[in-house]
Amino acid sequence: MRLHRLDITAFGPFGGTQRVDFDELSAAGLFLLHGPTGAGKTSVLDAVCFALYGAVPGARQSGQGLGLRSDHAAPATRTEVRVELTVAGRRLEVTRQPPWARPKKRGTGTTTEKAQSWLRAYDSAAGAWTDLSRSHQEIGEEITQLLGMSREQFCQVVLLPQGDFARFLRADAEARGKLLGRLFDTHRFAEVEKRLAERRRATEAEVRSGDAALLADAHRMHQEAGDITEIPFPDLAPGDPGLAESVLAWAAVARSAARERSTIAHCARRAAESAQAAADRALDEVREVDRLQRRFTEARERAARLEDRAEAHRDARTRMERARKAEAVAPALDLREAAEAEHRRAADAETRARADLPETFAGAGAPGLAAAARKAAEELGGLASARRAERRLTELGTERTDLDRQERADEDVLQDTESWLADWENLRADIETRIEAAQDAASRAEQLGLRRDPAIKRLGAARARDAFARDTEDAHERTLTARETATEARTRWLDLKEQRLQGIAAELAAGLVEGEACAVCGATEHPAPARKIAGHVDRETEERALAAYQRADEERAEAERRLGVVREALAAATAEAGDAPTGQLAEEAEELERHLDQARRAASGLHAAREAREQAEREHRQRLASQQEASRRVASRASLRDALDREKVALEEELEQARAAAVSVAVRAAQLERQAALLTEAADCARAFEDTAQRLKDADARLADAAFRVGFETPRAAADALLDDEAHRDLQRRLDAWQFEESAVRAVLAEADTADAARRPPAELPAAERAAEAADRRLREAASTQDAAARRCTELDGLSARALRGVVRLAPLRAEYDRVAGLAGLAAGTSADNERRMRLESYVLAARLEQVAAAATVRLQRMSSGRYTLVHSDDRAGRGRSGLGLHVVDAWTGRERDTATLSGGETFFASLALALGLADVVTDEAGGVRLDTLFIDEGFGSLDDQTLDEVLDVLDSLRERDRSVGIVSHVADLRRRIHAQLEVVKGRTGSVVRQRGGEG
Repeated sequence: MRLHRLDITAFGPFGGTQRVDFDELSAAGLFLLHGPTGAGKTSVLDAVCFALYGAVPGARQSGQGLGLRSDHAAPATRTEVRVELTVAGRRLEVTRQPPWARPKKRGTGTTTEKAQSWLRAYDSAAGAWTDLSRSHQEIGEEITQLLGMSREQFCQVVLLPQGDFARFLRADAEARGKLLGRLFDTHRFAEVEKRLAERRRATEAEVRSGDAALLADAHRMHQEAGDITEIPFPDLAPGDPGLAESVLAWAAVARSAARERSTIAHCARRAAESAQAAADRALDEVREVDRLQRRFTEARERAARLEDRAEAHRDARTRMERARKAEAVAPALDLREAAEAEHRRAADAETRARADLPETFAGAGAPGLAAAARKAAEELGGLASARRAERRLTELGTERTDLDRQERADEDVLQDTESWLADWENLRADIETRIEAAQDAASRAEQLGLRRDPAIKRLGAARARDAFARDTEDAHERTLTARETATEARTRWLDLKEQRLQGIAAELAAGLVEGEACAVCGATEHPAPARKIAGHVDRETEERALAAYQRADEERAEAERRLGVVREALAAATAEAGDAPTGQLAEEAEELERHLDQARRAASGLHAAREAREQAEREHRQRLASQQEASRRVASRASLRDALDREKVALEEELEQARAAAVSVAVRAAQLERQAALLTEAADCARAFEDTAQRLKDADARLADAAFRVGFETPRAAADALLDDEAHRDLQRRLDAWQFEESAVRAVLAEADTADAARRPPAELPAAERAAEAADRRLREAASTQDAAARRCTELDGLSARALRGVVRLAPLRAEYDRVAGLAGLAAGTSADNERRMRLESYVLAARLEQVAAAATVRLQRMSSGRYTLVHSDDRAGRGRSGLGLHVVDAWTGRERDTATLSGGETFFASLALALGLADVVTDEAGGVRLDTLFIDEGFGSLDDQTLDEVLDVLDSLRERDRSVGIVSHVADLRRRIHAQLEVVKGRTGSVVRQRGGEG
């Protein structure tokens, strides 16, 4: 990597635009970046890092990039950093603009614009720049891939910042391993370790699973066998030697004992079946005799009960005959009862109607009452005009009351309107303030909304990345399992195929027919055809094995395809989400969402405030209109009140004449209406009473005649003989039941079988049932015993066969596990054969670290006048593993010691030599990244003059390899020694850069 040009605008302490020409500075091989403290020397390096990675080193990184903007910049000047460099043979230009708060184009305040990035490549054939990408993520991934380092590694190897350039020298083995592994791409060896460890765990799990399954089958056989064998069950555990032999031997003994118990149980069941059949036949005979005896006894008891009820039966028949005669008199009885009820109702109505009349009408008949009613109605008709006048008088009072109420309402309206209009200006000012605040909140919500969507999208990609990472591991495990299954199926198919080919002669011989030619030799005589031996593999068995292999191979291909799909999805999600942790992205998204919600809630009142303003203006207009309308109504109400008073006086004079002695015309009219109604009702009731009395007399005559014709002495006797429907049905039902019971009893007593059984001794049914139940119980017990014995035999046979298959399957798995476990332990550094406990990746990195130490020693010896030498150490540190230790050899003492014992100045030039050696090895490594530009930030103040000369000589020698080194320091002596300089000058309006020298 070589830097050519750097443009800085409104960045850090630089308020304007500054340009650094690294090509001119690098021509001397060694250049100095100096200036007073706080001028911005380190900011130049920050600008390089920000342009490449979109962030500055370490603690100087601030959230959202807003802290990178210069305080000296003009409000309309946007912060921008552009760097031009050559990396991996390509000339590129990277431009970065962090987010910034620019002034609003309309109104006051600021609005935040999003960050922007550009990546361009120079086309030498066309002589022009070509745009490659404007995506922050794509540019970051492209730069990281080309340089082969993350931002932290770049700052550690290329930009050694502010006193931290000894970090790599004093780092522990794990930290050194991570950096070296990234620079030299040794992660494939770690992948080999991982694959071997995964394979060891998988095979170990299979072996343990097989042992556990075999032991589980053994315990199930022990449970099924119970106490049928005298041989004790062996005490076994997974991994015990002789586990398979012990289980198979005990299973054989258990199967033999189970078959013996099954034969005994079968014989016992046959005997129980015969005894149960005999007991059932005896029980059926006893039950039949008992049934017939009980039937005869019940018939005799029923006949006795019929004899006891004979007299009641005769009375019921006589009662039924009288009821049938009385049914002819029933219509006349009903007619007489209806006439009597109607006459009673008419008499009651007449009594009630006369009770409400005055005493003057007590003896009047129906005609007199009717005439008095007509006279009262005529007088009522003459009061119609007076009633209308009385209603109008009431309406006048209501209208006068309404006028008074309206006058009070108008006065309230005028008073309320004047009070509201007095506060109108304050109300309008408050609403305008709410509208302005809501508009500002809406602007903030729009800006935050533009920032939220990318954050949410990146968070979703990060969550998908984490999920796909877990899916990738699962898919990888399934792929390994599918591969092993396919390999085993293929091996079995090839073995069966080979066995079939070995016994193919017997298979061909099976189709030979005496006298017909052989398909192989053509002979018609077959004196000694080959015969199939035990375990012969036929064509069908081979084809089944081939089909199983093909299915397993298809499953393997499908698992590999799924693994590829998941890996592609993981790569896509990682490319979109980057390396940021999901938790950090979630916190950033939640923070944006919280601010956005606050702004939206504040902005949500804009519509309501505007509506409130419109409502207030409408109400203002309505209040003014109401005030004018109320004033007009007050003026017109006086003349209406005078007219109502004059009409009231005239109506009161008319009503005084029409009321007479009554309180009002309405009361007088009500009295006449009631009197006419009572007289009319009394006349109607008198006429009805006379009519019903005549009908009752006629009904009594017809009833007496009907009763005499059917044989009853009086109508009352006929009425007493009648039965209602329910009594008639009940009496008929009792007569029918007595007749049916008498017929049934006679039929039972006439049966020959029943009479014969009655003459025999009583049946002993309980004893026969107990005997049958005992025989049935013995049969069920025998059947259950036989079923349990048969099931035990079946279970033991199945479990024994499965245990045998498990033993056969476990043998090659144990051998494979021993082989894989040895390789995995050796690669992971845990095997006894690996004395230094060095992992495979550490072993490879140790060789690279030896090269780095050798390259660094060449410069370190020159810097230290031959005193110090860096050496790689693979000794174990404490109880840890070995491989990536780094020591320094002091030629003055001849002893090797840890790099942490070096003094400040010694640490500086030792770490500098190590960094330069690391750059040389990375450059020389095939596929490595060439580092043509290095920066050293501070540390030279701790060197004496002689050591400083030696360090500068070493740095100056780098130009032989076309490499340049920039020294960042404020040491005055360096300005005299280094001619190519980049000076940073600070002022009240910001810092500026001055460049001089170059050829040196």
